Amino acid sequence: MSALGYIIVLGGAALLWGGLTYNRLVRLRVRSEEAWRDIDTQLKRRWDLIPNLVETVKGYASHESEVFERVTLARSRGIDASGPRDQAEAEMNVKGALKSLFAIVESYPDLKANQNFLALQQTFEQVEDAIQRSRRYYNAVVRDLNTMIQTFPRNVVANLFGFREREFFALPGEEEREAPRVRF
Repeated sequence: MSALGYIIVLGGAALLWGGLTYNRLVRLRVRSEEAWRDIDTQLKRRWDLIPNLVETVKGYASHESEVFERVTLARSRGIDASGPRDQAEAEMNVKGALKSLFAIVESYPDLKANQNFLALQQTFEQVEDAIQRSRRYYNAVVRDLNTMIQTFPRNVVANLFGFREREFFALPGEEEREAPRVRF
């Protein structure tokens, strides 16, 4: 085989490798977008559930209006958040407000035994689990995408076609790394 033949084979192999790398980067980018939208979907389920929780607790503890306002405000800020950093900050506010709401529940044994509230509690726990799974999946896809974008020689293809690293979903405060205790 002549030198020209080797050059053609090597050039073809390089083009094939570049095409495969590009396609893998596209798949990871699409997966990361899909994973972020899945987080949005799970958060929407939570946002829809919060007013029901508030109304149920309000029926028993109507004099706790400040807590209800904090929960409602935190929910609104969470709905308006965009991007992993804003969403993480909104999550801190929502969790803090919900902790206050659940603390009120402890003072009302009738509420803790109410079937509607128990059903809401179970649904809320399921939604929180789904949000956690969605975040883990998102971060795993972002890890894979960012690794491909940063490692040589794939970073050449990534830079050539304008692939950018994604931001991980991370909690902003050290105290938020501990799981909250919610007891009804």
